Amino acid sequence: MVIAARIFMSVGRALAGVVAPIYLALVGFGPVELSIYVMVVAAGSALLSTAIGTLSDRIGRRIFLIVVPLLTAVAAGVFAVTSAHVALFVAGALGSFGRGSGAGAGAIGPYQPAESAYVTERVTPGHRNTIFGRLAFASSLGAALGGLAALLVPSTHAHGAAATDLFRVAFLIIAVVSALAGLVAVALHEDAMPHVEGTHRRPHFPRNSRWLLYRLWVTNTLNGAAVGMFGPFLTYWLYRRFHVGPGAVGVLFTLVNVATMASSLSAAAWARRWGLVRTISVVRVLQSVLIIPMVLSPNFALAGMWYLVRMLVQRIGLPLRQSYVVGLANANERGSVIALSNVPSQFATATSPLLTGYLFAEANLLVPFEIAAALQFANALTFWIFFRAHPPQEEREPAGPAPPADVE
Repeated sequence: MVIAARIFMSVGRALAGVVAPIYLALVGFGPVELSIYVMVVAAGSALLSTAIGTLSDRIGRRIFLIVVPLLTAVAAGVFAVTSAHVALFVAGALGSFGRGSGAGAGAIGPYQPAESAYVTERVTPGHRNTIFGRLAFASSLGAALGGLAALLVPSTHAHGAAATDLFRVAFLIIAVVSALAGLVAVALHEDAMPHVEGTHRRPHFPRNSRWLLYRLWVTNTLNGAAVGMFGPFLTYWLYRRFHVGPGAVGVLFTLVNVATMASSLSAAAWARRWGLVRTISVVRVLQSVLIIPMVLSPNFALAGMWYLVRMLVQRIGLPLRQSYVVGLANANERGSVIALSNVPSQFATATSPLLTGYLFAEANLLVPFEIAAALQFANALTFWIFFRAHPPQEEREPAGPAPPADVE
């Protein structure tokens, strides 16, 4: 059921990543205002993610897997009926909606700390990498369907209220699939959490995992700044650089997601062969290097090809990093560690788009991506330095029984 919910949520997130940035441009958002929008939505997502992660350690995970998708559905409904900038800002912040994220990348919104902790508690360490790989596969599948749905948006460049009419069907689809993700989660089972009795229900700082948290704050800040520089703007960059509409971008993202499905499923095998920390570090280096030929490409097809190669690599590292962090955290602090470890990253992701917007407006469309490549390379080096002496539990113990059915 978790995988089914992930598919539905990824359909909506991927479709929003294609249509929302172009829609915002058509209703009057310039580069700077779009950057401010990205910052506001990222800040809202950071606050929600932190609250959800810390509270989920106290009151359980399931409730957030139900409620957060419903908030996204409401946000999509607002986008479907209005082009008023204030309404779009408010809806985007509450629903963590419409920042753009390239070809999905596994993003499901601020309840991910609760989802990751829920899954980890139901599998043995030896199967954790495999399950996170399957979740990433589900994201790719959902994102591929979401990219295809972008073909429903006409390529005509309408403006204002006319743009709202053209994009309405896409936003209603996002609302429906997001609501379905929340409804599917209703069927999940969760035992009562024995450590939340009495005064222990309030959130707390994860003391047993603070060594892990401090290191993640450094590495995640570098990665968050890199992602904030280019991730939310990829659709907008393709639109501006090559003058392509949502249909072409949607097809590209669909092809990327279909082609990268096998990468997600192979992640656990790469980790067994190379070791988890080494695999994550190598993948991050390759991700940083592959940004450069993508942004220097002279046409949309070549840029798309390099983006595909980069995403093949990225889909190996994404589930492994999520699995590694949740595996090293103390069992009673998993949600808190996942959420709090991303606070600096989310702050960097929220603020670095301002620099991107300024550079897009005053310099050119290439410089933000080049800066992002350098930041992601620095992230890879620091991750290796900090964690090479800390292998995960499954590299010290044999695998256990297979996961329960509701995780599937």
